[in-house]
Amino acid sequence: MQVSTRFLALLEQQLAQFTDRPDLRALVVYVAGPETNGQPSLVAIGHWPRSLALREASHQATDPATADTRRWLALRDGALLLGALRVDADRWPWPDSLSERLEATARCLTEALRLDLEQQRLGRELSRRDDQLRLLVHQLRNPLAALRTFGQLLRRRLDGDAPNRNLVDNLLGEQQQISRYVEAIDHLSDAPALISGDGTGTPLLLPPALRAGTLQTLDTILQPLLERAAATANLQGRPWQGPASLPDWQGDGSAIAEIVANLLENAFRYSRSGGAIGLRCQAETEPMRLAVWDSGPPIPEAERERIFAKGVRGSSGAQLEGSGLGLALARDLARNLGGELELVVPASRLDPDLPDQGNAFQLSLPLTPER
Repeated sequence: MQVSTRFLALLEQQLAQFTDRPDLRALVVYVAGPETNGQPSLVAIGHWPRSLALREASHQATDPATADTRRWLALRDGALLLGALRVDADRWPWPDSLSERLEATARCLTEALRLDLEQQRLGRELSRRDDQLRLLVHQLRNPLAALRTFGQLLRRRLDGDAPNRNLVDNLLGEQQQISRYVEAIDHLSDAPALISGDGTGTPLLLPPALRAGTLQTLDTILQPLLERAAATANLQGRPWQGPASLPDWQGDGSAIAEIVANLLENAFRYSRSGGAIGLRCQAETEPMRLAVWDSGPPIPEAERERIFAKGVRGSSGAQLEGSGLGLALARDLARNLGGELELVVPASRLDPDLPDQGNAFQLSLPLTPER
């Protein structure tokens, strides 16, 4: 059984505290190794005093001179034996003061060893999953490349058929976006974790592989999403209202695209079946505002702020598939751009022409993007 250097440093510190005990001859710490003949083997990994060679310390079990005063404190995690602390003293039983210190040391080493072994197990599991993830990414590239090839061939055959050729262009654009996600997944091990351990503090931002790094116009950013929304609305048999025009704005295209894409997906997924959905733009004053709205039902008041938390979903979508990360990601990205994302209920608060029973998620951004 392997232990980390951090555990060995803690072990040395714990044993060194007994330098004031002349009634102790030796302390040796063992970890449990693979079983031999049904019995766990013990391997010495640390000892005190330092002058005692580890090989000598681990082979003193046959010394009859110490047999009467040698005792063992098991390092157990429930029924699992992790190791043992061997105590060679001048007498038995030990004084109460010594007994309490030795038992406290044994408890400390048990917990540290348990955590050390658990960390190693998790490390191996993460490594295994990372290998599997890279294998899946590798395998995904082949069908994505095939889709691109077939799409390009189909586009050639549709020369002169502008409406259908435009559909193929949209398919190729979506294929390219999926390829970007695949590349981002492939680089996840090189980037910080997306979600902090306690679910707070660290923003849920895009990994570096998905950040454009260059300014893009709002038209370039949103046009593919508007075409996707129109196609989705047509398939679902619901009205779609796109903006009459888009503001003259440039910024982080990848962030804006992710925000609007998440808002549109939520609107189509959670709003009333057959109800209207739209995107409203306003850029006459600072800040610029984009709002994705639907026609209801309105999100309950008690949930209107909670749904922006990571992993939290509203009651209307509790039975549907989802991770509860879309709105959290969108708000974090908005704030990272110097803006804000808020829920406005009803949507008619933004414009009297919008539904008076619907929801509107409004993105506010400075007209001059933060660099």
